[in-house]
Amino acid sequence: MATPASSQPPVGPDRVLAEAPYRIGTVTLVVRDLGALTRFYRDILGLRILSEADGAVQLGTGDATLLVLRHDPDARPRAPREAGLFHTAFLLPGRGDLGAWLLHAEKHGIALTGSADHLVSEAVYLDDPEGNGVEIYVDRPASAWQRASDGTVVMRNERLDQAGLVAAATRPWSEMPAAARVGHVHLQVGALEAAERFYAKLLGFDVMCRYPGALFLGSGGYHHQLAGNVWNSRGAAVRSEGLTGLAEVALLVDGPTLASARDRLREAAGVLGGAGGTLVVRDPWGIPVRLVPAD
Repeated sequence: MATPASSQPPVGPDRVLAEAPYRIGTVTLVVRDLGALTRFYRDILGLRILSEADGAVQLGTGDATLLVLRHDPDARPRAPREAGLFHTAFLLPGRGDLGAWLLHAEKHGIALTGSADHLVSEAVYLDDPEGNGVEIYVDRPASAWQRASDGTVVMRNERLDQAGLVAAATRPWSEMPAAARVGHVHLQVGALEAAERFYAKLLGFDVMCRYPGALFLGSGGYHHQLAGNVWNSRGAAVRSEGLTGLAEVALLVDGPTLASARDRLREAAGVLGGAGGTLVVRDPWGIPVRLVPAD
């Protein structure tokens, strides 16, 4: 049973996310057609090209890299039932920004794969040219998020008010706003229990919502920086090398949280490498997770 939001002074989701022990840094994808994927994320999503070198393109907002496209024309396309990326979720600052993007998408004939009001957020979904899932979303105020009796966040799939979002747009979409970021990354995993052991027990995320076939993991009170589902991938094995799609998720981590995670990972999972305080580990499906000290 849901309980009313806390009576404490309102706290915006931007502040919740900015102060969280874990935040998404960059997402790296392996792609076969670097030109087509670069154009998609530049022209359709509005990311800026920040650098192009050594077969990789870095895209982001301002001078912050949010997405890296790594070219491998020989990579095997990941099968839909294999573990990997479900979607990369780009968080926009306000409803008007999402409304402006919807008008932009309609103008350019961009097909959505879905949309939803999740109570904590409003979101639309699409795929890039190589089938990597993309979410574009805006948060509701954190003070308005409903909590269940156990403290978890109430999330559902309700009908999205697209007309209201479009009405909130105050200017045409030109590029992704400088304040936009990757708010969360949603994974396809083989088993929720194993995902919880790795991401909650070892890395230290909190279970924020249990949903049929999915687990939402947050840090610092945010509804989720990471999620995993088994809707298409139940029982998926460890990924083979040389696949397209998700190559790495980089997480920005505060000092105490990183130190605690390092101690737990040293014994339970092992550390692949890293320099300058950075740790690189693999989750149970072989997805590299880079833990980077936050500034």
